[in-house]
Amino acid sequence: MSELGSIDNPVKFKDQDYDALLQKCLKTAALFSDTVFAANQSSLGIPVDPDPKKGVKWLRPKEITSNAVFVEGTMGTTDICQGQLGNCWLLAALSCLTMHPQLFVKVVPSGQSLSESYAGIFRFRFWQYGEWVEVVVDDRLPVREGRLLFSYSRTTNEFWSALVEKAYAKLIGSYGSLKGGIISEGMEDFTGGIAYSLPVSSRPPRMLWRAITAALARSSLLSCFIHAASVKEIGTVTSEGLVKGHAYAITDTDKVQRVSEEVLLLRLRNPWGFVEYCGPWSDKCKDWDVIDNAQKARLALAKVEDGEFWIGIEDFCRLFNTVEMCSVNPDSMSGEAGDDTATPSWTLSSHQGTWVPMCSAGGSRRYPRSFWKNPQFQMVLSEKDVDDYDYGEDEDKKKKCTVLVELLQKYRRQKDQVNFLYIAFHIYKLQDKPGSLDQQFFSNNSPVARSGKYRSIRSVWRKVHLEPGSYVLLASTYRPNLQGEFFLRVYTKTGNIQGFQDFPCTNNYSVMVMSKPVLPEDQFRVQKWFDEKAGSDDRVNAVQFMNLVNSVLEKDYELPLETCRQLIFGEDTGGRGRLSRAQAEKLLTSLRNLQSIFFQFDEDSSGTMSPFELSLALNAAGVECDNVVVQLLWERFGAGEQYLPFNGFVSCVARLQVLFGKSMTRVFFLSILQHRSKLFSVNVRDF
Repeated sequence: MSELGSIDNPVKFKDQDYDALLQKCLKTAALFSDTVFAANQSSLGIPVDPDPKKGVKWLRPKEITSNAVFVEGTMGTTDICQGQLGNCWLLAALSCLTMHPQLFVKVVPSGQSLSESYAGIFRFRFWQYGEWVEVVVDDRLPVREGRLLFSYSRTTNEFWSALVEKAYAKLIGSYGSLKGGIISEGMEDFTGGIAYSLPVSSRPPRMLWRAITAALARSSLLSCFIHAASVKEIGTVTSEGLVKGHAYAITDTDKVQRVSEEVLLLRLRNPWGFVEYCGPWSDKCKDWDVIDNAQKARLALAKVEDGEFWIGIEDFCRLFNTVEMCSVNPDSMSGEAGDDTATPSWTLSSHQGTWVPMCSAGGSRRYPRSFWKNPQFQMVLSEKDVDDYDYGEDEDKKKKCTVLVELLQKYRRQKDQVNFLYIAFHIYKLQDKPGSLDQQFFSNNSPVARSGKYRSIRSVWRKVHLEPGSYVLLASTYRPNLQGEFFLRVYTKTGNIQGFQDFPCTNNYSVMVMSKPVLPEDQFRVQKWFDEKAGSDDRVNAVQFMNLVNSVLEKDYELPLETCRQLIFGEDTGGRGRLSRAQAEKLLTSLRNLQSIFFQFDEDSSGTMSPFELSLALNAAGVECDNVVVQLLWERFGAGEQYLPFNGFVSCVARLQVLFGKSMTRVFFLSILQHRSKLFSVNVRDF
């Protein structure tokens, strides 16, 4: 069986198995009714209309029209029209997808029908952060005043596009979650490719036309839009019939011969299904009068108001600002012609990560005391490559390693809210032996590459050229202590060995803390305590040890019984769980030293420390851990609080000493925490 999450074995969204549900419905002769994404107001995610006449009904296609079909003929760009929802970004991406059957069938599996083996259940597949997810829906669709409320087809009895929209709304949380977006989101989720923006002004018109033509030939999805100068301008129609701040699909390129002049054309589509461009080479323009019928037939010129139109490349460059491209293969991102039959020349490495407040959400470089705590990924590049297809690259860059990095933030569209964080990534060159990098490193070194300014969008990417060597990549939000999850993927040229290495955990606790001599007064106190309290075996139990420790430590830093038991567990007591005099002396001295370290890094004298301070304090105690381990420790011993008291710090150290004492590597350490996560609700699925 294919790997889980691949297109051939997608993850089942909400554990709903399409085949099992279909067979159950066919066996019972009952139409499928989805309880996960029910036909109710919550799934709509939009305000209720106060007018009772405008109430929403949920109807199946054949309840809307008796001759309903899943697909009428073949799927095409004009099948999709935008309804009463501001999701042109999604529908424009879907229009682009219909131009590429081999990509389309990944999203809309074949064999689905409103007649044969019909049970009111349909399935669709979307790419989500490194894996394909299959979403099952019933075919009840929201209807107002007898018409589909949201997406519909110009062929009024066709329903595939409305069902795709419903499945995507279910994946995100509601229809309302689809309002407002960037077309690159839809493009990536329909293909698993990397989307990026190309300023129209970056290339001369004819060169831009060639780049778009080559990208379409490589099955890239393309769209374009006109920037709106303000919120008020969004949706306004220009004198040429174009809508500002609105996503158009680029569905084709072609050229016609007008007398002795060759005219380069682009075909665009407005997902509204109406409101078309009315300038040169538009549907009803007189420019077509001098073009012979054979050329017009080849272009399938249709003088109808269907939202689709042709435009000359010069006018396109004058009127539009940005082209959005989404390429499944990074080679397509160059926009230049190449050998489509060649073996893919890229290697992909992907990683899941989290920003945890007060732990691994260090913010931007404006916050030097916490920036270094952001998730760090070490990357090794060993072989130079030649990037044959890059436009405008100089010779120096071609002699380096080509790396394409994309950082995506996850799950920021939920229900009726869209809340993207400002995100970016930075890449630093490592000069010395690899290891977890501290504040001093990032204060003394500048990044060799970065994604650019922090942006409040789902993903940021950058193609960079680096010398062979070791690098560290940091993913961050602009402000610190913001909760979030992210997906990082890095493409390198094939033949270039790329590895992401774990930072090692090291342990010098015995040197840093335990090697200090026992204070005479502590030795005297232990001897006296044992003389008075010890049992016949000359040992003390956990309660007696707790009373001894708390008679020495300051009142606000006393240890509870559980922490004392953890300390005893780390000692070789022969299975008796009781301490000897020498062990008690050693632990008491260690606790004094740990208290001194705690005081040093409790910078605000609050009697507690944050995860940032915990990491520094552990380092001072001779225990060096990466962010993943510190985060897991915090989730285990921080008990969901934002600050850790002294006894929590002691517990962290005690637990680490037990694990290090068993000669556990970091990987084995994480596997132990994975096993214990069932007891302590530690989330380690991303590590």
